[in-house]
Amino acid sequence: MDDLTLPTVITDFINTINAADSAGFVALFASDATLNDWGNEYHGPDGIAKWNQTDNIGKDSHFELVDFQQDSATDWTVQLAVTGNGFNGTSPFKFSVADNKLTLVAILPD
Repeated sequence: MDDLTLPTVITDFINTINAADSAGFVALFASDATLNDWGNEYHGPDGIAKWNQTDNIGKDSHFELVDFQQDSATDWTVQLAVTGNGFNGTSPFKFSVADNKLTLVAILPD
């Protein structure tokens, strides 16, 4: 990793998942945000909360930061190692951030 620092909202994304804080997790997203999990899209707080229960905190996920890069003023690609009772492995995540909120999280195929 280089000298860049991740935006707080992205580190909060990791920390709320690891703390199993579902309300805190959903609160990180803008009201019109999208979460894209390998092509399956979830929109707004209700959709993101549903994904969280079926695929994330509801599956006891734990995330570890592996690496990251800044792609633009608002976009980051972050490699995360995921363990839990669902997906296990390392995957790239694309984050878009505006006003300290997540506007897009896309989980990309390796």
